[in-house]
Amino acid sequence: QVQLVESGGGLVQAGGSLRLSCACSGLTSSRNIMGWFRQAPGKERECVAALSRSGQNTYYVDSVKGRFTISRDNAKNTVYLQMNSLKPEDTAAYYCAANTGPWIGSLVRQIDRYNYWGQGTQVTVSS
Repeated sequence: QVQLVESGGGLVQAGGSLRLSCACSGLTSSRNIMGWFRQAPGKERECVAALSRSGQNTYYVDSVKGRFTISRDNAKNTVYLQMNSLKPEDTAAYYCAANTGPWIGSLVRQIDRYNYWGQGTQVTVSS
């Protein structure tokens, strides 16, 4: 049974940092494309970042480039999202997801490409 368990969310002031973790079981994160998505109230879920199996390819939505970093610890089978310089508009529920398909640059941000999802962790950034 595949489980993705997110942790690390919370309340932080604007300009602060958080590191989200996604602990994987039932699948090997390094054999999948791993993504972080977020969904704010009243908005569609969007892909924030994605990481290829090799780690050589990444995707970031424009609004987080230079502030967020996706990474993976293969030994711990865990994926991370380091979030720096947080802004109030980063407030959302953040979800980890796994994509068993191929890395296609234009498609890795699409929700329907991801097969497994975590339950999410809330990030709230106060101004």
